[in-house]
Amino acid sequence: MTGSFVKRIMKSLCAAHGMRSSSSLAKVKVGTDILSIAPNVSLQRARTWDQGVASNFLTTPLVDIFKDKKVVIFGIPGAFTGVCSEEHVPTYMDNADKFKAKGIDFVICVAINDPYTMNEWAEKLQGNDTIEFYGDFDGSFHRSLKLATDLSNVLLGTRSERWSAYVVDGVIKALNVEEDPSVVTVSAAQTILEQI
Repeated sequence: MTGSFVKRIMKSLCAAHGMRSSSSLAKVKVGTDILSIAPNVSLQRARTWDQGVASNFLTTPLVDIFKDKKVVIFGIPGAFTGVCSEEHVPTYMDNADKFKAKGIDFVICVAINDPYTMNEWAEKLQGNDTIEFYGDFDGSFHRSLKLATDLSNVLLGTRSERWSAYVVDGVIKALNVEEDPSVVTVSAAQTILEQI
């Protein structure tokens, strides 16, 4: 399937099922402390299966990601999907130096995928040097933030909304959630750069 075909399907489904930005429904908003609403949640850094075995399948607590750090994080519906690969992630890869210049410690891409899929995808995109990739294998991170959505109608199941946030010491300073997950507008890197 081509990217434009998938976009048309996603837009049709969003319209038919009344899907829209979860920002009005989200538990999170500007000022929310992620560490408070998801205190026991961890993410899984992208890695190979062998690295997972060697680390005893170690996960990364959110406190290790956000505490005392300036982080730009963006969520995507799924690794290896057209819009995510061709439009969303590249905006962050292309602006990596600008984020560093603004004092950002990490730029993170997260999806409801396992860390092994995220690793293969990051390698294919050649994004490992500019972005940190994390899996939210069971969706607990996105559910805690109320940023999960049901995309079963396009065979994706429970997935992340398409979103971005600027987070300082665990507190959300800027949050952008797309109304339509098939497009990249407010969640692109350029928006967050202007918000920092």
